[in-house]
Amino acid sequence: MASCFVCGKTRTIGNSVSHANNKTKRQILPNLQRTKIIAGSTTKREYVCTRCLRSGKVKKAV
Repeated sequence: MASCFVCGKTRTIGNSVSHANNKTKRQILPNLQRTKIIAGSTTKREYVCTRCLRSGKVKKAV
């Protein structure tokens, strides 16, 4: 399972709860995008979550 290169966000496990209050396991996945980023002095293709992309925590390579 991929995780965010910047913040390390991965999947979380929770329950799907029906109207009858039946609980079944489900996983909640982060919105990861494989983007070309500048890491140090090189460019890399890494998985980055959209929260980090929007907030400007990562510099995209052109």
